[in-house]
Parts: sequence; structure tokens; C-alpha cells
Amino acid sequence: MNRNLSLATALVAGLLTTTATAPLALAQAAPAAAPAAAPVAPQAIPAKIALVAFEQAVFATNEGQVAAQGVAKKYEPKKAQIETLAAEVDSLKKQLQAAPATLSDEERASRLRSIDTKEKQLNRDAEDAQTAYNTDLQEALGKVAQKLSVTMKQYAQSNGFTLLLDVSNQNSTVLWAQQSTEITQAVVDAYNKTSGVAAPPPMAPSPAARPRSAAPAAAHPAGK
Repeated sequence: MNRNLSLATALVAGLLTTTATAPLALAQAAPAAAPAAAPVAPQAIPAKIALVAFEQAVFATNEGQVAAQGVAKKYEPKKAQIETLAAEVDSLKKQLQAAPATLSDEERASRLRSIDTKEKQLNRDAEDAQTAYNTDLQEALGKVAQKLSVTMKQYAQSNGFTLLLDVSNQNSTVLWAQQSTEITQAVVDAYNKTSGVAAPPPMAPSPAARPRSAAPAAAHPAGK
């Protein structure tokens, strides 16, 4: 899956916000005159560690897939428009390359200016579309991530795990772990069961087009 850095940052930030604000809310709700609770002495307990690829889990849920496909469908017209403009630029370049040597300098300069103008417009449109696509995708999947984090923590607690490590990032410090400690799919299955969202049908493959790195992706995020 494509591991978008902005998405990963948003997911982690959302998770941190959820866990960091709860104690504050409880403290504000407590009566001012209530006696302070006795401090709890820290104690060592047997560790039971689980690993989860949280970002990938968000994409893998039925709701995450539906959300990603919805964003992709929204940008299909823009993608088609960009591909059309890209084909036009290509055609103009080929025409200029095939132009006879007798072509005047003035005509050649005019064609070059036209190509340059259209190519700059193409790059602007592609960059704007990509930015808008990423923003919408991050927002849509961020909502799923907030709900999935609740399911994830409930699953870990109910199964007696004392520590949960997110290994979404390739730079994770976890070098090796037993396969049985990986709970990503189990969390996805638990979320799908409670969300009530059915798995979406696979998207039809897009027709072959000239590759452009700047053009917005039309399909849902896929693995690397």
C-alpha cells in the first residue's frame, strides 16, 4: 500500500489527540472538593506485546476502501481532463519534431511558445489536482482512522495485550517479531464486523494512458 506521509502523520496525530485529551476531560469533570486519589505504585507486569500496521489497517477496512474509491471517483473527470491536455502537449511536440527544415524561425518560435504555455498549464493542473486529491483522501480516511483506533485498543485490551506497537512506518525500530504478535488483520476483521459496511466491488481498471508522475491517481491506494 501506498504509505502516504501526510496520512500517516494525521493518523498518528488523531490517535495521540484521542488518548491525550481523555484524562484532561476527566479532571475537568471532577468536583473541586474531591479528595486526591491515593497514588498508585508502579508495578512490573508480564509483557504481552502486539504489532499493528495501523495505516495499512485503515486502508484495508471495508469502510476505508469505500472512502478511497469515493474520492477516486470524484477526481476521475479531472484526471481525464489532465490526460487529454497531456496528450495534446505530446502531439504538439511530435508535430514540431516532424516539421520540415524549411519551417521559418518565427513559426518554430510560435509553436514552442504554445507548447510551453500548455505544458505549464498541464503541470499546474496536475499539481493542484494531486494536492486536492490527497487532502480529500486524508480527510476521508482520517474519519475511519479515529473509529478504527477505538476498535484497535478494545481488541488489544480484551486479548490481554499490555503494549501495542505501530509498525506502519518502514523506519519502525521493530526488527523481528513472531507472526502471532501481528494483529492488523484481526483488528480489520473486528472493525468490519461492527461497522456494518460491506466490502466494495473492485474498481474497473483505468484505460492505458501515458504515465505522468504528477497526475492524480484514480485508483484506491495500493501496495508498493
